[in-house]
Amino acid sequence: QVQLVESGGGLVQPGGSLRLSCVVSGSILGINVMGWYRQAPGKQREMVAIINEKDDTIYAASVKGRFTISRDGAKKTMYLQMNSLKPEDTAVYYCNVLKLGVDVYGTGTLVTVSS
Repeated sequence: QVQLVESGGGLVQPGGSLRLSCVVSGSILGINVMGWYRQAPGKQREMVAIINEKDDTIYAASVKGRFTISRDGAKKTMYLQMNSLKPEDTAVYYCNVLKLGVDVYGTGTLVTVSS
């Protein structure tokens, strides 16, 4: 079993920055891909950024150049650095891992971008 706990969300003004963290507990054996997803009110959950075992990354077009995903060498913690935040970035952000073909999500952390 693996558990994911996100932190770092909050209220920020447009143009500001936040850094989200995701701590992975339990066995990390078999984790191939880690990522961040988000869900805005009334919308479907969408991929924000993902990172694989080789540290290859993919970003959604809407965040490319503003957000940076990273992880530590032991894959126990993953980060999402978010810069130049916009009101449309407001959402619940979820940590995700793909382990042996199964998607596991955390409970989410709320990011609100508003003046």
